[in-house]
Amino acid sequence: METSDSKKKVHFISLGCPKNLVDTEIMLGSLSQEGYSVTENAEEADTVIVNTCGFIEDSKKESIDTILDMADLKSKGRLKDLVVAGCLTQRYKDELVDSLPEADLFVGSGQFQNISEILKNRQAGNKEKKFFHLPTYLQESETPRINSQPRHRAYLKISEGCKKRCAFCAIPLIRGNLQSRTLEGVLSEAKLLVAGGVKELIIISHDFTDYGWDLKKKSEAATESPYELLKKLSDESGAKWIRVLYLYPDGITPELVELIRERENLVKYFDMPLQHINDEMLKSMNRRMKREEIEKVLVNIRNRIPAAVIRTQFIVGFPGETEEQFQELLEFIEKWKFDRVGCFKYSMEEQTKAGTMPNQIDENTKQRRYDAVMELQQKISREKHDAMVGQRFQVLVEGVSEETNLLLVGRNSQQAPDIDGVTYINEGQASVGDLVIVEVTDAHDYDLVGAIVESSQAH
Repeated sequence: METSDSKKKVHFISLGCPKNLVDTEIMLGSLSQEGYSVTENAEEADTVIVNTCGFIEDSKKESIDTILDMADLKSKGRLKDLVVAGCLTQRYKDELVDSLPEADLFVGSGQFQNISEILKNRQAGNKEKKFFHLPTYLQESETPRINSQPRHRAYLKISEGCKKRCAFCAIPLIRGNLQSRTLEGVLSEAKLLVAGGVKELIIISHDFTDYGWDLKKKSEAATESPYELLKKLSDESGAKWIRVLYLYPDGITPELVELIRERENLVKYFDMPLQHINDEMLKSMNRRMKREEIEKVLVNIRNRIPAAVIRTQFIVGFPGETEEQFQELLEFIEKWKFDRVGCFKYSMEEQTKAGTMPNQIDENTKQRRYDAVMELQQKISREKHDAMVGQRFQVLVEGVSEETNLLLVGRNSQQAPDIDGVTYINEGQASVGDLVIVEVTDAHDYDLVGAIVESSQAH
């Protein structure tokens, strides 16, 4: 009988977004079927797989640094195969192969699902280093996948690629055009995840509101749409919380808002990347909406679901952004008092329209504008959190706090994992994955503190 010590050991490093993490989980599922065991310690691994991000300059640097760190293990430990996968690999396949001789295999976003076969062939003597294919692989119902998140939550990827062509974004170059999974396939996976203990499904894609567009283009009989998908998941998945990330405002219809309002298990959380609000900037970014249309969407959400959380992202320092246009953005943030705001300093990317634009903004100005947005949002966030003291929220318990074992940590429905703050629990007992009622007793800029007053749904 094979012991765990004699198994081939693989160590995964997944960088970038949750969509990349799902790809990592598919590779994990594939290799587990081939007898690999996963180790948290890279020094114990025979194979290390770095699933890279290539979205902006900072993420590219992080990916390269991580690859080089892992390469150092080849001379020190048992590491035989260093695999570089993911978006950076897909985007810079020829350059990376030449500039990173330390790596043994380069696997693009259209071939990662074949990782076990690629490694098997290498161990049999195959000298091929590059494995690329377009379009990006679209997950199927029978695709093996092992959820790497805590047992009570999982990401559910509904599509690949993107039909939009924002001037600043390289995603279509890397991931290709929109490919939607069938509603039946998504629902089947959702039910499987819930049967395995998942309480919170987090739906991810490059744009949720475009889901199904490509399928309807191919066949008039296709029924896939954002509305139908959410309705089916709400009715049939069995999940306690269903959270949607990346809803672009042009697809947030009154019908979709009403569905989210009326269904208890659809989290009242709108993650809506706006990027800017000045009409000239939006046009320059190749965004499809004007300020007036965006504000109509915001008014509808706030009117229909007053307690809804609206999270958004903005880019500062986009080519040609004037001081007046930036001030308009600040005034807009002050007016709408968003619950969550992410801010990015514009990063010039090759092969994008914005990368060739004149009037690029200097780094000092970008930093100043970034700081101004974050300072304003910090104040807004603190005001909103202070107003929550004394209120009660359902909280999903994540476990013991990393800072002290005297505190539990969880998230209420307004807090998405990894991108938002958390709720610390300083009174009461609960297990990981429990849904409990917490009364907020203290507030910070981004986190809340409270006490358990009721175990709403244990296990």
